[in-house]
Amino acid sequence: MHSRTPGAARPPQRRSLLLATAAAILAASAAPAFAQGGGYPNKPITMVVPFPPGGPTDLVARVLAQKLSEQLGQNVLVDNRGGANGNIGAQLVAKAPADGYTLLYNTSSIALSPALYKSVSYDVQKDFAPVALVAVVPLALVTHPSVPASNVKEFVAYAKAHPGKLSYGSAGNGNVTHLGAFQFVQANGIDAAHVPYKGSAPADVDLVGGQIQFMTDTVNSVMAFVRDKRMKMLAVTTAKRMSLFPDVPTLAESGMPGFEVGAWQGVMVPAGTPAPVVERLNAEIVKALKAPDVRERLALQGAEPLGSTPAEYGAYVRKELARWAGVVKATGVTLD
Repeated sequence: MHSRTPGAARPPQRRSLLLATAAAILAASAAPAFAQGGGYPNKPITMVVPFPPGGPTDLVARVLAQKLSEQLGQNVLVDNRGGANGNIGAQLVAKAPADGYTLLYNTSSIALSPALYKSVSYDVQKDFAPVALVAVVPLALVTHPSVPASNVKEFVAYAKAHPGKLSYGSAGNGNVTHLGAFQFVQANGIDAAHVPYKGSAPADVDLVGGQIQFMTDTVNSVMAFVRDKRMKMLAVTTAKRMSLFPDVPTLAESGMPGFEVGAWQGVMVPAGTPAPVVERLNAEIVKALKAPDVRERLALQGAEPLGSTPAEYGAYVRKELARWAGVVKATGVTLD
């Protein structure tokens, strides 16, 4: 014996009306207004920069934020949340609503932290959605003027002739400026001591003063010292020579084929942010990076604009996570 369901007794017209109403409710709840195309953004956007104001990352982020404000018709406000090698700001964004109104302006530190810290309060690949690779600030191998070397080959020979006598600075243990120099030292069999500083500025001061002999620092941190001859720039870490310093060779062409290191920067949002929002942000960022005024301002910071799709940026981050895990393991550095 078969029982009749209550719904079977409903008139067809009423059943159709109920189904249509239910479908409308589901559609409204599944697709927020900002994902429908024209609604996003309808209020200011916060771009979290996990480093202090005035630093190389902050300066580039503000150029992008200003241009995005112009393009989107909404203010993109920079919120500096420095500390713990970028982890404090990253954790804040990981826990933010996935609505497109909180962005993380991240750097290569996001690929370093999982290897440097025994415990990180977020998962780079699970808690964030990549939006776009923005720019890279290359590193440069610089020395004190007293070092008798005018190129990388001469410097390596000098360093090997003075084992244990040279020291190199960095912006801090586990910073890309430390790991870049470590790779250079290790690859060339150089015996030199690492001196970590709290940021590039004090390290640059000590290099100019002769307390340390060399370092790999971001181009935008050292270019003023290089131009007034208080430092010597022997090489850059880009794949190709920089337009700012066309006469300076790359490390790749100076005996380290394939070597490339940079302080790269990008934009991420909390995981679960609707795809239309991610796509809109990506399109606006790529557009901004093509603008002549943005390119000119980034060049003044020694930053090279990049741009990518969200998928390309995600793949790049995964590659960098694997790469730096090996380098950090070789250094033995931990920050816990």
